[in-house]
Amino acid sequence: MKILHWALWGGIFLLSGCTSYRQNIMFKTPEGFKGAAKDAQLKTDKMYVLVPGDQIQLSVFANKGEKAVDPSPEVSNSSTPSSTEGEPQTPKYQIDPAGISRLPMVGEVSLAGLTIRQAELMLEKAYADFFEKPFVTITCTSRRVIVLGAQGGQVIPLTHDPTHLVEVLAMGKGLANDAKAHNIRVLRGDQVFLVDFSTLAGYQAGNIAMQSGDVVYVEPIRRPLVEGLRDYTVFFSMFVSLGTLLYLIKNASK
Repeated sequence: MKILHWALWGGIFLLSGCTSYRQNIMFKTPEGFKGAAKDAQLKTDKMYVLVPGDQIQLSVFANKGEKAVDPSPEVSNSSTPSSTEGEPQTPKYQIDPAGISRLPMVGEVSLAGLTIRQAELMLEKAYADFFEKPFVTITCTSRRVIVLGAQGGQVIPLTHDPTHLVEVLAMGKGLANDAKAHNIRVLRGDQVFLVDFSTLAGYQAGNIAMQSGDVVYVEPIRRPLVEGLRDYTVFFSMFVSLGTLLYLIKNASK
């Protein structure tokens, strides 16, 4: 009877902790929440527009790409750190709060508000004063997406445009075994997109192009009993140890 009594109290103690097992769930949505409209998702396929704070890498070629040239050898040789292989890294240039970046030879150039392709074409005209038939490529190195949830915390760089959601998840080592493929949330400003990758139709409808600053949250599968046992393992161990100690003391006193 005493065993049943203690088992009952132990069960109540364990169940009382089940209300706390969802405390690490982030970005909860109300019941029946549908997410942002589909037409808002389609707008994400536009080319990325440079904004103040972006950091870019600049490469200049002569004769329409036939020969690579260095528009600022002094910068590359003196102030640019070397990579782990000993080769100099490509200099990076910041777009200031006014939307202007100071570039070698051409000086201050307004880049904010332009797509990367528009900026490349504009700089090709600017570098035409110094090189024959210049070809310019720009890489924005500051574009990132944050992945949270079952994947753990990861920062994924956007290396090309467009980069879609499935690519970001793949770069984050795919979906973990405890991930809910049907409950993926993409936070973009004040919008929340709900994505279901558990079906082919859900993948085709939800594989949106990512934008810099997006937050991807993959909700983990919850296991209340396992998590409750894990949370209260210390208390159970203390309870067993105390019971064993009392049993030994009682037998020793006989």
